[in-house]
Amino acid sequence: MDKKVPLHEWHVANGGKIVPFAGYLLPVQYQETGVIKEHLSVRNRAGIFDVSHMGEVIYEGKDALANIQKILTNDFSKMTVGQVRYSVMCNDDGGVVDDLLVYKQAEDKYLMIINAGNREKDIQWMKKHLFGDVTFEDRSEQIGQIALQGPESKEILEKLADPAMLPKKYYTFVENIAVADVPCLISRTGYTGSFGYELYCQADDIHHLWQALLEAGKELGLTPCGLGARDTLRLEASMPLYGHEMNEEITPYETGLGFTVKMEKENFIGKQALLEKRKPQLTRVGIELIGRGIAREEADIVLKNGQKIGKTTSGTYSPYIAKAIAMALVDKEFSAIDTEIDIVVRNKKIPAKIVQTPFYKW
Repeated sequence: MDKKVPLHEWHVANGGKIVPFAGYLLPVQYQETGVIKEHLSVRNRAGIFDVSHMGEVIYEGKDALANIQKILTNDFSKMTVGQVRYSVMCNDDGGVVDDLLVYKQAEDKYLMIINAGNREKDIQWMKKHLFGDVTFEDRSEQIGQIALQGPESKEILEKLADPAMLPKKYYTFVENIAVADVPCLISRTGYTGSFGYELYCQADDIHHLWQALLEAGKELGLTPCGLGARDTLRLEASMPLYGHEMNEEITPYETGLGFTVKMEKENFIGKQALLEKRKPQLTRVGIELIGRGIAREEADIVLKNGQKIGKTTSGTYSPYIAKAIAMALVDKEFSAIDTEIDIVVRNKKIPAKIVQTPFYKW
């Protein structure tokens, strides 16, 4: 049975269209706005997302760093307290188990944010590879998470928290900062491609925090947003999504995440396989449709001579740039910008071309 987030009743009472997603019941959009308006509110003003379905786990102890160095491809040895770092977690064959964020809370304590749909799988994988003096704790049910995104988000947050205390740099965070009297961890992160913050608090406090943010943002156009806008925003920003641009058969090199793989560090899970796959045949590209239509995932991509070169991984209509766009994994030989292609949708070829990513950048 799908779980309910702490704000479930609020979403229902306020016109949220509830759908099952990653084991939870979540709003895909709201009746009064819809995906396009919610999307544009983030790009132009501000949007607020309930992302309490995400998972949170903590590594703590003398060997916490050694543990995450072993299971993650990125290097955390020179990370400082207050930094956030993105990484992938690979299996022995170099495929992606999940992508995640790591928050360094202390010299011997790390918070990881994992995808809700992979939560149980990730936790089993992490526990399987624990070693040494370390404790591992799943805090997912105790922590609530809100994403406040868009150009007005800073002004909104400054109404409720000490402006001097807010994190200044991208991919940094501050702990124990009061937001409307709710103790929070606030990071300068997000999954929309716009300026913004992510706020973590105790699940029991999330109702108060959500309402306070909505009230503070009322005059600045703050809009509740659902999963639909979250997906169109991340696609415009060319941010990969697990299960689409990556999975346990796709390596970080193939999906454009080679920057997270640090071969110079000591051995980590998947390192040997990735050494053998450093020159992948596939690569992730951006696509702009020229003909009418929208390409969803798993659509064949062919050259003008009919040769198949890959498949789309995500696709949508971009509300901000007003074009149909997609991401795809294609044969690297045919991945040059402006390469003319066709996307096969319901046995019909739609003219398209390979373009530079991201589609949107603030």
